[in-house]
Amino acid sequence: MRAIEDYALLGDLQTAALVERGGSIDWLCFPRFDSGACFAALLGTEEHGRWLLAPAEGGTSSRRYLHDTLVLETTWETNDGSVRVLDFMPLRDTAPDVVRIVEGLSGRVRMRSELVIRFDYGSILPWVRRVDDARVAVAGPDALCFRTPAHTRGERMRTVSDFTVDEGERVPFVLTWFPSHLEEPPAAIDAEEALADTESFWRDWNSQCCSEFPEEWTGMVHRSLTVLKALTYEPTGGVVAAPTTSLPEWIGGVRNWDYRYCWLRDATLTLLALLNGDHPDEAAAWRRWLLRAVAGDPADIQIMYGVAGERRLTELELPWLPGYEGSAPARIGNAASEQLQLDVFGEVLDALYQARVHGLPFERTAWQLQKTLLEYLERAWHEPDEGIWEIRGPRRHFVHSKVMAWVAFDRMVRSVEDQGLDGPVDHWREIRGEIHAEVCERGYDAEIGSFTQSYGSPELDASLLLIPLVGFLPAEDERVVSTIEAIERELVHDGFVLRYRTGEGVDGLPPGEGVFLPCSFWLVDCLELLGRSDEARALFERLIGLANDVGLLSEEYDPVAGRLLGNFPQAFTHLALVNSAFNVLPHLASPMHRRHARPRSHPQ
Repeated sequence: MRAIEDYALLGDLQTAALVERGGSIDWLCFPRFDSGACFAALLGTEEHGRWLLAPAEGGTSSRRYLHDTLVLETTWETNDGSVRVLDFMPLRDTAPDVVRIVEGLSGRVRMRSELVIRFDYGSILPWVRRVDDARVAVAGPDALCFRTPAHTRGERMRTVSDFTVDEGERVPFVLTWFPSHLEEPPAAIDAEEALADTESFWRDWNSQCCSEFPEEWTGMVHRSLTVLKALTYEPTGGVVAAPTTSLPEWIGGVRNWDYRYCWLRDATLTLLALLNGDHPDEAAAWRRWLLRAVAGDPADIQIMYGVAGERRLTELELPWLPGYEGSAPARIGNAASEQLQLDVFGEVLDALYQARVHGLPFERTAWQLQKTLLEYLERAWHEPDEGIWEIRGPRRHFVHSKVMAWVAFDRMVRSVEDQGLDGPVDHWREIRGEIHAEVCERGYDAEIGSFTQSYGSPELDASLLLIPLVGFLPAEDERVVSTIEAIERELVHDGFVLRYRTGEGVDGLPPGEGVFLPCSFWLVDCLELLGRSDEARALFERLIGLANDVGLLSEEYDPVAGRLLGNFPQAFTHLALVNSAFNVLPHLASPMHRRHARPRSHPQ
């Protein structure tokens, strides 16, 4: 059985692949993150597409990423000798590739490559033919070209190569996507040159982060920043939440969603993680994507978009896929894109405010868009919505949504007060105060001693941890202190934080999910704000200890089974990790303190 933590990530800044520690690429979408998968064994069996490359007789393996790169090195020890396999995706503007290089280290090892191509998420068997020195697979709009000097043959609707590798010998394999209407496949690439270029790119990119972290943290922070870069669709600057779909939030459950899209809820934290990680170009590209995506009528703003800003993300089920460990249904598209989530207005306006705070150039058109968004929010903030967790049930007055509406007005006030921009600041202050007063009156339950998930509800919610982190109330406010304590009592499992207590009628879905890792990093930040620094650091170190052997984290975790859950790797988790690393180290600039700093005219 393939555990989620058994996978490593490959990426070329347009799409990504997942490689299992046994040598099988079980997930690959060409040519974009959200394209149909040609390898979908992750959600089914090998018959749904995969590419195995490993010793024919098996062996023991260990793996790592080379240096600060996304080049995966897997070393195999067998009875006949040892080999290593280098897996990577070259970063080039033309046809996307996966490259695998087998190198003999000692002895003579028999190897096997088994390529099973099934387009459209495992549903379409392609026509395969020889073209010069390559095998070309074609079906519908997609074509793949497979090149290697090793002998290949067809066997049981797959392309197989059995070969031996001696010490010092290197055997390359290259799989290239191209549109099927082209008469000829793209020219062959030099695998060794592509390896050198790919390694150089990632090492140069990671060397830009000059902040000093404890030695035991440096690798995880750099790996998390690398994940954020790898999940960036380079042509547009959009950052996808994850490269996968339908990895379950609970094994056997139905909480299986497509995360290959760009969420506005991540806007501010993504921007801060990239800026504090010394990557301003990526932050600027993300801001440009954000402005293009939300352009238009504010009433039409969505919580997520496609990598190029697409709005139609129709949700479908794929009944031919049994799902990861039987967790059906497998889905593509995401119906939550049609929900109303008022918190995204706060995220967008905070992100654009923070961009200016951190020195990104002022854009007059962006400011005009912000004022237009705020005009709409002035009318809409009173309404119930589906909330940050995309509840599939009746709309409610979620406290977090109201807090983020307050953030929207607060950041616009700050933009006038601190950055000299124009706008009806007295009117914005008045609405900011109105929202603040309503949340404190209707969102806080004195009997429970906590803010609650929604007005009139006794339920707690981990999103309430953001109240001090966005500056709605200071951490030392007794209502904030008691809310954090309540969450620690009611929503913490084995030291980690649940989003909320799931159950029938709570969110419109059957109960069951793991602890939520981004929320656990929010608790780290709250503990630090409260002066509980030793506890904050201890929890941070427990959280980074959940990463797999190559430093990757998913969205959730099962503390009983000791395994990762949900789509993988998860940008939300990795960006929360980066921000918390800055927050808990006193010698570094803290994105938390910058974000939660209170304005001069803050209402009590």
